[in-house]
Amino acid sequence: QVQLVESGGGLVQAGGSLRLSCAASGRTFSSLAMGWFRQAPGNEREFVAAISTSGGSAYYADSVKGRFTISRDNTKNTVYLQMNSLRPEDTAVYYCAAHNPRYSGYVSPIQYNYWGQGTQVTVSS
Repeated sequence: QVQLVESGGGLVQAGGSLRLSCAASGRTFSSLAMGWFRQAPGNEREFVAAISTSGGSAYYADSVKGRFTISRDNTKNTVYLQMNSLRPEDTAVYYCAAHNPRYSGYVSPIQYNYWGQGTQVTVSS
């Protein structure tokens, strides 16, 4: 079992920045690839970013590439999402998730088997 708790969401003006954190407990954190997803009202949950177990590889959705950075600190069992140049269309509930190692891909929610409760990010224009 893995427990995930996100924090750091809030209200920010367009062009601003936020850093989301996701604290993990349970299974050995360093053995898990991690991802961030988001879901806006009426939309499906969509991939934002993922990071390998060591942090050496990162993957991003085209919509956030160059603006968002995923990172992790295995000594603190925490994964981060630094979000810069925020846009109103980034408004959503953001979820962190632990990757299921049975899958080789990273962009589908079905490839993750543990989820946090989500944190709201609202970007005003």
